[in-house]
Amino acid sequence: MSSHIGLIIVGDEILSGKRADKHMPKVIELLSARGLALSYADYVGDSPERITSTLRRAFSTADIVFSCGGIGATPDDHTRQCAARALGVGLVLHPQAEVLIRERMQDTAREQGVPYEADQPDNVQRLNMGVFPEGARIVPNPYNKIPGFSCHGPGGGAVHFVPGFPVMAWPMIEWVLDHEYPHLFHRSPQTERSVIVFGAMEAALTPLMERIEQGHPGIRVFSLPSVDHPQYGRHIELGVKGPATAVPAAWVDLQAELHNVGANFGPELVRNLR
Repeated sequence: MSSHIGLIIVGDEILSGKRADKHMPKVIELLSARGLALSYADYVGDSPERITSTLRRAFSTADIVFSCGGIGATPDDHTRQCAARALGVGLVLHPQAEVLIRERMQDTAREQGVPYEADQPDNVQRLNMGVFPEGARIVPNPYNKIPGFSCHGPGGGAVHFVPGFPVMAWPMIEWVLDHEYPHLFHRSPQTERSVIVFGAMEAALTPLMERIEQGHPGIRVFSLPSVDHPQYGRHIELGVKGPATAVPAAWVDLQAELHNVGANFGPELVRNLR
């Protein structure tokens, strides 16, 4: 896959700490189940300028990007307008979105036992939730029918916009993955192998790490130091990760290098990444 997968989280409430972000761990989980991995994530407050610049950058790539939050119709929701600005297009009421939003309003009126009045001011206001950048495609919302939308950018990639509410966002992201990108699932299995190393300093292990990467193109060597781990205490988790077919040879060389420097190491860890 030539493109990467990115995530944009929009909202002052995340950056202020009023709400904790739940999207990133869930997106990682949804991607991992399909043999995919998240490459990056951006957190953006409710600043139209920052949202626009973030989206403009996303649209300039060939990446697959999910944007969560800010697509409502209240004054602090700017994402729809910023997406149009980033693409240099206008905003229009999407006809399919209009149908779905009207269906939702009729359902709500029926549930409340009141007549549906299409021209009532609050119902007219709700239609703004279906005003998307020109050329957008809808993303179905199984929770309440109010759709999200997808836009393709000049870089060849796409940004898929969903609400900030997890109960809506997560099934919508799954829908996009399963309908738009099934051809990418499980194409390049990735794995990692690592070992707990005691009593070593990262600086002393750096030359070893560089030799492994130079000898095994496509493999990445990583070190994760810890000073107060509840089980292992002070240690470094040292490992290799990359294509499942290439990791075993790099792992053998890493073990040999550790033996050569007399490293004191403990348990080995294996994790399938995607």
